[in-house]
Amino acid sequence: MVKKVIKSFHTDSVKKTITINSTKEKVWQKISNIVGLPLWVVDVKKTTYLSKKKRKVGTIRKITFADGNTIEEHVVAWKEGEYFTYIATYGLPLRAYVATLSIKPTNKKNTHLTWQSYFNSKKMTKKQFVDFVTSLETFYETSLENLKKIIEK
Repeated sequence: MVKKVIKSFHTDSVKKTITINSTKEKVWQKISNIVGLPLWVVDVKKTTYLSKKKRKVGTIRKITFADGNTIEEHVVAWKEGEYFTYIATYGLPLRAYVATLSIKPTNKKNTHLTWQSYFNSKKMTKKQFVDFVTSLETFYETSLENLKKIIEK
């Protein structure tokens, strides 16, 4: 007898925060360069603009990973010096993915950077989805640690 694997839709979110020993302005300068990802985001080989717009709402980027996978993302919210929000429209095993990078100074020399996302899967088994969430958490943590090292040099 063949066991039937039940696939369904799953929803979750990931939120990671790091404190960077730097000014809010310096942290914003790094994260708001939305094609500067190969410098700090794990396994990103190349990031290019797909829009004439290079900043703020309406900017579109294509991210190419070391394994050849690509993701298309659109900036849908932007508050200069505070946060930006983007959605992935192609390339993830998801029906929906929205993420925000936001900064908040704790004092003149330290800044909290938060990367959080909400997502809804395509049909996956529970195990596939749990594995995806775990890998996304590790991806955020490692990328944020990379950024902290670069900025604090």
